[in-house]
Amino acid sequence: MAIAGPDGVDQAIKAGIDLDGSAIPAEMLALYNAVMELESQRARSGVTKSMRNRIVKTGSKHFDQASLDAQLRQAGWDGLKPKEIAFFYG
Repeated sequence: MAIAGPDGVDQAIKAGIDLDGSAIPAEMLALYNAVMELESQRARSGVTKSMRNRIVKTGSKHFDQASLDAQLRQAGWDGLKPKEIAFFYG
């Protein structure tokens, strides 16, 4: 199964198939679905905050610390926080 883009993993989970083509065990899918159901009910604090969180989480895989920090600031968000640096770059 070819997986690409931000929805690729969600599509694979929905299909119950891992990247290597093997079936995802039913117990794993059940737990994932239960946790995601709880998450879908959680109140949100704001779209731009969620956007920034996603950018930091994913951007840290693609950009070095200084580049991501600069891009966040240029876009109008706060730069990387010490706890984010420790978690994603430590």
